[in-house]
Amino acid sequence: MATPFTSAEEFREVMDRVFTMMSEDPEMGPKLRDADVPQRFEFGDLDLVMNVRAGQPQEAANLYWEWTDEVPWSPSVRMKMSSETANRYFQGRENVAFAIARGRIKTGGDIKAALQLIPITKPIYERYRTVVADEYPHLTI
Repeated sequence: MATPFTSAEEFREVMDRVFTMMSEDPEMGPKLRDADVPQRFEFGDLDLVMNVRAGQPQEAANLYWEWTDEVPWSPSVRMKMSSETANRYFQGRENVAFAIARGRIKTGGDIKAALQLIPITKPIYERYRTVVADEYPHLTI
């Protein structure tokens, strides 16, 4: 499958916006911070890796992420997917459990912990669809 994004840079820009929205949301952000599930995402079609963890007590943000494997924490969950699958997920068009079963998402680690985050992040779908419709219409599904 080809990526719907125009470049790896565009994908990073869009995902940075999504994770910022989740981190800054007054309901999602604190819940994701409290869940404290460090994750590693690999987007093989764009040769990108993103590591995400909960914000630390001295940090203002609820989530902290870096686009590298050179991080001082270990992920408890690893997910590998295409940028297309990520785009579908954040639009609410990709069920993670089905995507795992069908091999569109390859996983490792504490998948149960990752699946428990899904209900927390559901409000991002509508917000992501709005951003896509307004600013990245070529990503609309």
